[in-house]
Amino acid sequence: MRYELLEKPDFTMVKVTFDQQGESMLCEASAMVARDSKIDMKTQMQGGFLAAAKRKLLGGESIFQNTFTATAPGQSLYFAPAPEGDVQVLELDGHTPILMNSGAFLGAAPSVNLDTKWGGTRGFFSGQGFFLLKAEGTGPVFFASYGGIHAVDVGPGGYVCDTGHVVAFTGGLNYNVQRLGGLKSLFFSGEGLVCNFQGQGRLWISTRNPGGLVNFVHPFRPVQRSNG
Repeated sequence: MRYELLEKPDFTMVKVTFDQQGESMLCEASAMVARDSKIDMKTQMQGGFLAAAKRKLLGGESIFQNTFTATAPGQSLYFAPAPEGDVQVLELDGHTPILMNSGAFLGAAPSVNLDTKWGGTRGFFSGQGFFLLKAEGTGPVFFASYGGIHAVDVGPGGYVCDTGHVVAFTGGLNYNVQRLGGLKSLFFSGEGLVCNFQGQGRLWISTRNPGGLVNFVHPFRPVQRSNG
C-alpha cells in the first residue's frame, strides 16, 4: 500500500494506492472522496457495538466506519476530512501509540487498533473533553485538523501549547492543563488554558482554532430584528 498527501496544506486529500488484492484502509464515515469502482466497501461498527459506542460517546468519533478493500493491484482511493485544513500521517511501529484530539482521526490501516483513553479531569477544564482517542498497532494513521498542522519534537525542557490548538501527540508525552499567567491574564489577555507537555515525543499543533473562527465571524452574523 502506498499513500500521498495531495493539495497540502489548505485542502489536503489522501490518495491511497493498493499494491495487492486484499489490502484495506479504514476511514471515518463520509471521508471518501472518490475510488475505483471495483474497490469493495463495507460499513460496520469496528470492534462491535460496545466498542463503537464507546468511541462515539467518549472520543467523538463515528459509530460506523468504512473499510475499503482492493480487489486488484493498482486500485486507488481518495479520502479527506470535512473541514478545510491539513492532514498528517504517522507510521505506527507497534510500540509507541498516538493520542488524538476528538474528531482528529481520519483513517488507518486495519492493523491499527482504536480505543479511548481517560484524560482525567484536566481534559474537562481544557475544553477537549474527558477522553482522547488512542491508536496503537502497526501501519499508517491519518489525522486531520482545521488549519495547517505543524509538528514539534518535545524534549527535556517541555513545551506549552494552547488547548484549542492541540491535534495529537505520541505516547511518550504527558500533559497537564494550566492557566497562562494569573487570573488577569486568564480573563483579559485573550489567552486561556494551555497544555504543558513533559517527556520525550512529538506533538502536532494546528495553525488555526475553530473556536477562534467562531469568535471572529460572530460580530458579522445576521441578526433578526423585531418590528414590535
